Amino acid sequence: MTRYESNATVKSGYYFNPITMNVVPVARDGERLPNEKGTWFAIPTVAALALTPILGALFLMFLPAIGFVLVAEAAGKRIAGAFSASAGELAATMAPGWVPGEAHLTGKAADEKKAKESANPQDERLAAIEKEIEAKRK
Repeated sequence: MTRYESNATVKSGYYFNPITMNVVPVARDGERLPNEKGTWFAIPTVAALALTPILGALFLMFLPAIGFVLVAEAAGKRIAGAFSASAGELAATMAPGWVPGEAHLTGKAADEKKAKESANPQDERLAAIEKEIEAKRK
């Protein structure tokens, strides 16, 4: 069998590409083969007539299988996406609310200082007692 590259000029006849499973008729000398992936083989007319129904039957047998494979792939991606999305949401809830170095311009820091100063009079008494204890230790 003679081997030809894609898009080559050839004589008239039938040419078979095993990669794409195509049989292409070339009507006149000097016409080009289709620019497809793979190499082409010149085959006799009888082989082309025998090969054409076989390739058609293979297509009919594997077409439903291709459909099932594509449906399973799409369903698998949806299921995997559902699990990965929930893990991302869980990770977002577990993240700390404050990150050092970030600017939080909400004004809560001043409110917290005021709250600490006027929050508990017992804290002031405890601070006075601590000072007294330290003074007695010296």
